[in-house]
Amino acid sequence: MDELLIRQAPYSIEAEQAVLGAMLIDSRCVGDVIGMVRASDFYSSLNRGVFETIYSMFNYSHVIDPVTVLDQMRAEGVWNDDSPGYIRDLMLITPTAANVMEYAAIVRDKALLRAIADAGGEINSMAVSGEGGAMNILEAAEKRIYALRQGRNREGLEPVSKILVDVYERISVAAKSGRNLPGLPTGFRDVDRFIMGLNNSDLILIASRPGMGKTSIALNIALHVAKTSGRSVAVFSLEMSREQLAMRLLSSESFIDGKKLQSGRIKTDEWSRLANAAASISAADLLINDDASLTVADMNAQCRRLSNLGLVVIDYIQLMQSASGTKGYQAENRVQVVSEISRMMKIMAKELNVPVICLSQLSRANETRKDKRPMLSDLRESGAIEQDADVVMGLYRDDYYNEESESHNIVECIVLKNRRGETGKIELQWLPEYTTYQSIDRHHVE
Repeated sequence: MDELLIRQAPYSIEAEQAVLGAMLIDSRCVGDVIGMVRASDFYSSLNRGVFETIYSMFNYSHVIDPVTVLDQMRAEGVWNDDSPGYIRDLMLITPTAANVMEYAAIVRDKALLRAIADAGGEINSMAVSGEGGAMNILEAAEKRIYALRQGRNREGLEPVSKILVDVYERISVAAKSGRNLPGLPTGFRDVDRFIMGLNNSDLILIASRPGMGKTSIALNIALHVAKTSGRSVAVFSLEMSREQLAMRLLSSESFIDGKKLQSGRIKTDEWSRLANAAASISAADLLINDDASLTVADMNAQCRRLSNLGLVVIDYIQLMQSASGTKGYQAENRVQVVSEISRMMKIMAKELNVPVICLSQLSRANETRKDKRPMLSDLRESGAIEQDADVVMGLYRDDYYNEESESHNIVECIVLKNRRGETGKIELQWLPEYTTYQSIDRHHVE
């Protein structure tokens, strides 16, 4: 017990003072320091107050030097009689401003150690109390540690000035990239124009009646993201086995008829195409889980362990289980269960800070209409997913209902809801023998 009483939280006053001193000596380093540490990283309340003052001045593009900082401290009410002497001491004890990022790294690491210690204490308290059950405590513990790993530990309200700095940096990165697309590209030009790519924290719903090819388009997007972004893509398939998905990927990548692959009737010249396709797919960081009993919490926990996650794909929502382990279609109140699942998926997208694509079956409501194109109202029995989703896209193939249709193997990808822009219709080429989609070289229909 005596040992516990004398333990101190990890911190380095010297590093904190050196960071502040360097910012006062050379204001050119302020932007770099702000990108690495936050006010909450400073253990000393005095040092935290000086940093917040400099941070505020940086946001308003004010000149930063000892005189102006003292004047701003006086204006903000954090000045006292010892402030001039302390500001002078900060500059005197700082060896050089050239090493400011090393000092900032020390401050950040000490703050992280304190956060880990706090999290450990909370986890220990939860485990000792046992309230909520072991699995719920494990889930809470994983979330706490994951938030620390991602640098997004919950801190309550955040000033808009800090948020604007982050947004400005994101705009700058997008401008420098030159591709004019804030999110990850789907591989379909016209789709990207509508939804601005796959953006972090977005829940994207792809819905259709069975047989329209929603699994295929999700696999196309998943493989394209994995191949072009260099990031991990997690695919959770509750309907098809991982072998079936791999067979589809091979067919679409090699352009060999899927039926021929399943039967093994492959020509001599096709083996090399198959080998090249397998090598291309294997090089992508694409991960598949076909456990049909997964809950959103299970998926969330598995995704947290991926250090370079870029996209999550879930096929499909009606087969998912609720937090209590009850499947949506078996529940007494199906709407309520699926609504709960959709809300948890949106929270997962925000927590992981990656786009989440979820597939959904449409109701039979469109079957009774003359125009059988999907509408948002066809999602009603799926509860709140229409509200939770940032983007809703419905797939429609006219030749599915009309064998004499002139639009043979043309799929309409109808953007029914889009928080990032307009709604409308995009036509894609469907290649059923390869279970894949291609863009059509003509303009989309508004």
